[in-house]
Parts: sequence; C-alpha cells; structure tokens
Amino acid sequence: PDTGRIVLGTDVVTDTDTGARVPPHARGVASLTQDALLFPHLDAEANVGFAPRSRGVGRRDARTIARRWLAAVDASDLAHRRPAQLSGGQAQRIAIARALAAEPRVLLLDEPMAALDIDTAPGLRRLLRIVLREQRRTAVLVTHDMLDALAVADTVVVVESGRIVERGATADVLTSPRSAFAAKIAGVNLLSGRSRGAGTLITHWGTTVFGHGEGTASGDAVAVFAPSSVAVHLEPPRASPRNIFQVTIAAMDAQGAHIRVRGAPNPDGSPGPAADVTPAAVTELGLDPGRVVYFVVKSQEVAIHSAVR
Repeated sequence: PDTGRIVLGTDVVTDTDTGARVPPHARGVASLTQDALLFPHLDAEANVGFAPRSRGVGRRDARTIARRWLAAVDASDLAHRRPAQLSGGQAQRIAIARALAAEPRVLLLDEPMAALDIDTAPGLRRLLRIVLREQRRTAVLVTHDMLDALAVADTVVVVESGRIVERGATADVLTSPRSAFAAKIAGVNLLSGRSRGAGTLITHWGTTVFGHGEGTASGDAVAVFAPSSVAVHLEPPRASPRNIFQVTIAAMDAQGAHIRVRGAPNPDGSPGPAADVTPAAVTELGLDPGRVVYFVVKSQEVAIHSAVR
C-alpha cells in the first residue's frame, strides 16, 4: 500500500511510516481464488508440496505433508495427475490443499466457488468448513453467494459501495438484514421506513406494515419477511392477515421447486417485494408480468428492526 499498517496478531506485516515490510513468503498468508492457478508442469502432489518446500522443508517431508493434505481434501487418488487431467472441482480441491499446506495464519478466499458447478460446490463448501474448523485456521472469504457465507462463515461483514453497512453473526445478518443490500444477498424482502412502536412501520411512501420486533417509538426501521411467507391473491382478501400490498408483477423466475414472483420497484425506487409460489399456483391464478395482484403477509411473519446508520 502507499500508506497504511497491516498487523497479523501482534506481528507488523507492513507499516509505511516505519518502512517495515515482511516479504510475501514470510507473512503467513495464503490465497485461493475461483481459478485454481495450479502449476501445469507439476502433478497434484508436487503442487501441494510446493508450499512447504518454499518454507525450506526437505523434499521427503514436503511429500509427506502434501499427502496428508491431499487426504484431508479427499484427493489422495489424484496425487499423480497433472492439472490438465483434473476437473474444475478436482483442481479446486488441490488448490485448497496447497493453500492449507502453507500452514497460513490467514487464508484469503476470493469467490472460490464461483466457477464450480452446482454439484461440486456444496461438497467443497462442507470440506472447507471442516478443514478450517479442525485446523483452527482463520479465513477471510469474499463472496456474493449466501450459501458460501452460511456454509463457511462465523461472522459476516456486508460491504456496499466501499462502506460497511452491516456486521455480525452469520445467522443474525442473513436472517434479519437491516440494509437493502444485505436483504438482496439473503434473498428476503425488506421495506424501509419509520417505526411507530415495536410492531408498526410506516414506509417512506406511506404504507403501514404490521409485524413484531424491537422497533423504537420513532426512528428509521426496516420490515423483513421471506418470499415464502407471502400469499398471492387476485383480489384483496377481506378477513385476512393485516399486511396487504398491491403489486404489479415485474418478473417471474424459477427458484428450485418454486416460482419467484417479483413486484415492480417500490415508489422510493427500492426493490419491490417478492413471493414464492408453486408452478400450479402460477397457472391457476394466471400470473404474468404486468398483472396487478395482492401480496398478503401475516404480521407474525414480519420482523421489524432498527435500520443501519
């Protein structure tokens, strides 16, 4: 960096004021990206053994370390294959083993699952979680995929436009987001406004939302509810839950076994609400983009929280 100070534990890695600069191989930091970046002329065992060899470990001991880490990532049978003979998932397993064989104090993970197919990624997430916990490694994971965060992270920091907007335990942030950006990542609906007591929120465009939560007597707040908790009606129900929103369908797309029906943006420009319905309901109700419908949500399904500042 041009200016700044980087500290790992009590060790200063970089300090531009004092001129301190620990060389990369001595920092105790390893990285893993969505590209495995294996050395093409080395087989898997030699790739993993490169890290301890770089630390000055002898060839025989490095080979032992490499075999141990290949076993840890369930890749012992790939030891003598070169990168060109590996699938994307297999190459990432080797890359994980190589990164961990360096015995890093900090492991930097930059979208490591982004290039993997849907069948390979879940297994690697579980594997990485197990290895990090059993080896008590510290990792910083950059991801836009909520599944990565849920599978690997203990703490989540949400960064929007270069600014931290939320931070906390993974389950808290992803189940009760307080910013539109975090809500988008978590796949939940979020309406912003002002609280009117613990169970009421008035949106910025004047809609009253009823729910439950910590809301203050008056203050910026958000109402959060899952798309799965939303029922879709063609007419506003009379004797029904308290939250009824008139919505113009903007888009519809498949989400696993359900169809996610997305509403047009809210009057303040924020993302419109979404509902998850079955394909049968789409046919029965005749849902199509452009159609006006009513989203109905029970108040007990809506959590109201103070907004991020």
